[in-house]
Amino acid sequence: MPSRNQLANAVRALSMDAVQKANSGHPGAPMGMADIAEVLWNDYLKHNPANPNWADRDRFVLSNGHGSMLIYSLLHLSGYELSLDDLKNFRQLHSKTPGHPEYGYAPGIETTTGPLGQGITNAVGMALAEKVMAAQFNRDGYELVDHHTYCFLGDGCLMEGISHEACSLAGTLGLGKLVAFYDDNGISIDGEVEGWFTDDTPKRFESYGWHVIPNVDGHDPVAIKAAIEEARAETDKPTIICCKTIIGFGSPNKQGREECHGAPLGDEEIALVRKTLSWEHGPFEIPADIYEGWDAKEKGAEQEDEWNTIFEDYAAEHPELAAEFTRRMNGDLPADFSEKAAAYIKECQEKGDKIASRKASQNAINAFGPLLPEFLGGSADLAGSNLTLWSGAKGVDAKDASGNYVYYGVREFGMSAIMNGVALHGGFVPYGATFLMFMEYARNAVRMAALMKQRVLFVYTHDSIGLGEDGPTHQPVEQLTSLRSTPNLHTWRPCDATESAVAWKAAVERAEGPSALIFSRQGLAPQARNDEQLANVAKGGYVLADCDGTPDAIIIATGSEVELAMAAKAELTNHKVRVVSMPCAEAFMAQDESYRESVLPSAVRARVAVEAGHKDYWYKFTGFDGAIIGMESFGESAPGGVLMEEFGFTVRNVVAAVKDVAK
Repeated sequence: MPSRNQLANAVRALSMDAVQKANSGHPGAPMGMADIAEVLWNDYLKHNPANPNWADRDRFVLSNGHGSMLIYSLLHLSGYELSLDDLKNFRQLHSKTPGHPEYGYAPGIETTTGPLGQGITNAVGMALAEKVMAAQFNRDGYELVDHHTYCFLGDGCLMEGISHEACSLAGTLGLGKLVAFYDDNGISIDGEVEGWFTDDTPKRFESYGWHVIPNVDGHDPVAIKAAIEEARAETDKPTIICCKTIIGFGSPNKQGREECHGAPLGDEEIALVRKTLSWEHGPFEIPADIYEGWDAKEKGAEQEDEWNTIFEDYAAEHPELAAEFTRRMNGDLPADFSEKAAAYIKECQEKGDKIASRKASQNAINAFGPLLPEFLGGSADLAGSNLTLWSGAKGVDAKDASGNYVYYGVREFGMSAIMNGVALHGGFVPYGATFLMFMEYARNAVRMAALMKQRVLFVYTHDSIGLGEDGPTHQPVEQLTSLRSTPNLHTWRPCDATESAVAWKAAVERAEGPSALIFSRQGLAPQARNDEQLANVAKGGYVLADCDGTPDAIIIATGSEVELAMAAKAELTNHKVRVVSMPCAEAFMAQDESYRESVLPSAVRARVAVEAGHKDYWYKFTGFDGAIIGMESFGESAPGGVLMEEFGFTVRNVVAAVKDVAK
């Protein structure tokens, strides 16, 4: 049997060879963390390479994702479907091994990492999901949900502010099955971090309520193993193992220096590494005994078989819970959800309440919550303003995790990336809320949800200058454009209670990506619709009010401005005007061409778009021949109605614009 050092050296060799072949990459972190990874993966990690989606597997997250060759080497060596040729194609077009780990590209990649700090935050979300699932499904004698989340992270992750948001909350929630390994090598891209990072990390994490294991020699397997044993024995607190390592370990001229952080070592240095490590094998050459020492397929199959036996017994004693567990982990919705949600939408249309869409959103959550035990809601300290609490909401805390609502505190970025981790873990449809303006704090986590195509629901209230007196710091202007320009993201801005309910239903049912649900502070008038119009709301854009024959002009509006468009149409008695409500432009653009043409006929170029957001997005629908009533500046502090008048959101302006384009 090869020594632990030789098993770890296989990771170092593959990492430096792949980076050298690609002529780009980061060999330093994989070479420095190889010993930690070897102990964790060979002695502790519960996983089955033949079934990367096994529900009760441990989750492994490489938060310092630039060191991606570490995880690619681990996956290849332990038996996943990631071949040597895949490693040789590191950083090449359409390979399974891109520069940073990308979810969905290779089996065993639990999340996309690269933007530093988000990996550990995703890991917090995974550990949170494990704890809540365990509380909801485990029964006496049946530890159905019982796995750890392990995360590697570096100095850069800890410098990012999101690490504070996430790790602080992880301590508060007592996520005892979260174990983080801090790669304390003292080096970042600019050199020795002591010039800009002098935090006392152990004390920092102690203050969060973590279990801290300091000063572990990250190149001593015995010390690493002892630290992991200690971490696993602590079940009430998350653990951080602070590992002293040498970046680029084994490189005689570059180890411990920034030169090996983000560049190939070079052929001459690689030859010296081989000599230093007594690695007498060529590039990408792994001896059979090394493969045998790493192979996790047999052990993983046995572990999964043991769990399957437990599940069979569990299903015999708790058949309904077992069926529910399977459904939720598969990401399937309850069979009756669509039908019952549609009935609620029709009820909203019939009632015709004039309410703020944030209140309509809460009503929808109250209607859908009892149907969706997989809901895991939350708000960034704005529950009373976002209206995300519902009658069946129960808070999750350290002592009782059986609830369905997380009080995230003022942590917009952390909340959003934690929700990504919850979704990636499986078993939940997470939603979390803040003001639309503060989406800016969370922007990159929203982008990551879209990049990974995760079913995450971002709820944003106080959607425009209409929120009023809080002023321009709180009044979103450009945020809708930012969201709508994000691939894979659907952004809904409903105009009344009915459209709000449709938006929630569409977001819940959309399994292939996230949704942003945008709601108003001010009351919105209900709009009349026939059955056909009601059915078309889900298409993202539809004819809300029409005219006889071909229109002279089309008014396109969203949210609170739909009411304005309808009032303008009522005054334009000498023009044939069509009003199109477009609550979700992305859903509308996904419809077939014939439907889009039926709503926005290309022959009608006289178009006016009305939205209390930045104007630029709407040129794609109006062209330069049309008109856009929108924002080109920041707002002001005043009552909402006064601001709408001040910035031109009036019937008078819409009427004038229609007359101008319809000449």
